[in-house]
Amino acid sequence: MRLPLFTLPLLAATVFADQPPGIADFMSRHCTDCHDADVKKGGLDLMALGWDLADGSAFEKWVRVMERVRDGEMPPKKKPQPEPADKTAFLSALKAPLFSADKADIAARGRVRGRRLTRVEYDHTLHDLLGIDRPLKTLLPEDRISHGFETVADGQQLSQHQLARYLDVADLALDEAFDRALEGDKTFKKFYTPKDLAQKTRGNYRGPDLKDGKSISWPITLQFFGRMNATSVPEDGWYRITLRQVKAINPSDAGVVWGTLRSGTCYSDAPMLYMVGLVEATEEPRDLTFEAWMQEDHMLELRPNDATQKKAPTGAKGGNVSFDGRSLAKQGFQGISHTGIQIERIYPYASSQQVRKRLFGSHELVKENVPTIIKDFAARAFRRPVTNEQVAAYQGIAQGLLKEGGTVPEALRAAYRAILCSPRFLSFIEAPGPLDDHALATRLSYALWTSMPDEELITLADQGKLKELATLSAQIDRMLDDPKAERFIASFTDQWLKLNQIDFTSPDTRLFKTFDPVLQESMLQETRLYVSDLIKSDRSITAFVDSGYTYLNERLARHYEEKVSLTPGAGLQRVKLVDGSVRGGLVAQGAILKVTADGTHTSPVVRGVFVNERILGERIPPPPPGVPAIEPDIRGAVSIRDQLDKHRNNESCASCHQTIDPPGFALENFDPVGLWRVSYGKGDKGARVDPSGRTPDGAPFADLRAWQKIYGQRKQQLARGFVAQFLTYATGSPIRLSDEPTLDKLATETPTIRQLLKASMLSEVFMKK
Repeated sequence: MRLPLFTLPLLAATVFADQPPGIADFMSRHCTDCHDADVKKGGLDLMALGWDLADGSAFEKWVRVMERVRDGEMPPKKKPQPEPADKTAFLSALKAPLFSADKADIAARGRVRGRRLTRVEYDHTLHDLLGIDRPLKTLLPEDRISHGFETVADGQQLSQHQLARYLDVADLALDEAFDRALEGDKTFKKFYTPKDLAQKTRGNYRGPDLKDGKSISWPITLQFFGRMNATSVPEDGWYRITLRQVKAINPSDAGVVWGTLRSGTCYSDAPMLYMVGLVEATEEPRDLTFEAWMQEDHMLELRPNDATQKKAPTGAKGGNVSFDGRSLAKQGFQGISHTGIQIERIYPYASSQQVRKRLFGSHELVKENVPTIIKDFAARAFRRPVTNEQVAAYQGIAQGLLKEGGTVPEALRAAYRAILCSPRFLSFIEAPGPLDDHALATRLSYALWTSMPDEELITLADQGKLKELATLSAQIDRMLDDPKAERFIASFTDQWLKLNQIDFTSPDTRLFKTFDPVLQESMLQETRLYVSDLIKSDRSITAFVDSGYTYLNERLARHYEEKVSLTPGAGLQRVKLVDGSVRGGLVAQGAILKVTADGTHTSPVVRGVFVNERILGERIPPPPPGVPAIEPDIRGAVSIRDQLDKHRNNESCASCHQTIDPPGFALENFDPVGLWRVSYGKGDKGARVDPSGRTPDGAPFADLRAWQKIYGQRKQQLARGFVAQFLTYATGSPIRLSDEPTLDKLATETPTIRQLLKASMLSEVFMKK
């Protein structure tokens, strides 16, 4: 039964008696009316919320109470508002004990709990440790995402199943490493003529056209059209693939024909295809070279793949293709011709001699050297010096095998297998408090290279010099300028901007007929090149929401309807956007717009949450229990905005949606594949898009350009949001309450992106467990 209102202050004073002065009275007047055991709005019962701040659940709820009052979300706008002085006093009374409790917890246990290598980090680490080049990531279980990142320790686990998979992958990696170190690298190099590529084998013919001594691929829509059976490779490996004298047939006005080069079995029993690269054929013949991992017996498939161009008929019945008696070139179809393909086996990470050195150092493979070889390898694998006691068990494994008659390589391999499954290899060894030099070297290298420290970092750590700020600053610059920093760009953008989800949905081909693989790959490249440039060139933080440039190729520029000057055949190029363009900044790039849509519809809520959390640094709580998701085209709603207006009439939803919706509304002119639109549906038949709104602090905007202008002036907010995202990724822990003064200081003092990264890694937050 609901208690009479006059009893609530007395009851609240009793319940909150163990709280600091200044909290109980404020909450009884402004909070408990909606958050007691009977009403419990948003699932929060303040009357049952204890004051034991060592209890993680209670601590998090009190932090959320403080944040919502601080940000003006609570009490709701329709309720009586506290006097400014009362609000300030309440926040001060609540903040001090929360800060103290958080600092005490960090001092005792550290910001980061037990953190292990993600599958991406494990992959790169084995490549650098052993010198192998086999992709391993997809052989391991996917990592759970927590606070937006796979690296966050709170979401990680290491079950027996996962450990077994890690052991299997370690076996595979060691097999390759020892085979190459002891037997050398295999070679393969072969040139295929157009006649070779047009050979007919099993099944229906879906290979290239052969005319005038050239191999030609046409835009025929049959599955696996353009496959070339002769190009099947003899074993798993990296290959350098060179298309000779590639030429565009019937190019567009821009002088190019777009296609894709992919690998796979190219038969329906195993339909998966793997992107090798985009083919931008030009009027002037030229060689195109690609490097890609190919699986044993996989072949190449080359085809024009521009969905805006007309498709050619098969010329035969059933699943066959025939070019007899017809000229697709004269009929105006686009094509890609070349004079042959060369395929060569390569080893991009290390030669067999380098693999041998990484496994055995400069030691001779004799029994007497086995203990020393194992200790040296363990130190590299564990990323710090090791004691005799720490390696004794691994040396014992090897010695036992030698006594049973095993060879030295067999004994070393057995010891290495155990090392690669040790917690010292799989986990980050960090003690509460400031990181020691080796732990700092490890954290730094996994932040910027997604892998183990190199020799220079380890040497500085051995000397105890890495924690010197001048030395650390110089190392950060060195690492950001190293080619291995591209791993960071890929890993960080995959998680921060959700680029690894770009394949999660496929655009409805009935609605988005011009979307194709060339376009999707170009979108990914645009965003990664853009972020890489922001860091390398130390651009302003405002480039996240707006800028005067981006990276486009002809296909992407045509999709965006951007009038820019491009060099045919040059791939993605840095271009200056025309005045008034809506394509400035990360938020307007195709990859971002696609991962924040479902392939059929857009949602201001989904895009709004993304922009708030990933770009603006706003933490959006999950929806209250029992609140249904908002779906487009719900009965009675003309547009998604109308439906959201109804949704916001729910008081539990209104406070969050005043933050969530504005950036989502601003982006509503972009459809699920990033095309600009002025109305929903085909043509102008649907409801008009309304991109206007108000920011949470009341600033009105009429459209995206106006929204970009508002946030282009908010450097501190953008900087703070970026620092929070990077430090979460780099340390393996979400931002803690007591970290906030550091974030505020960094955001105030550092307005450019590279300097923000450096300052973050020189901060106490980064340099402590």
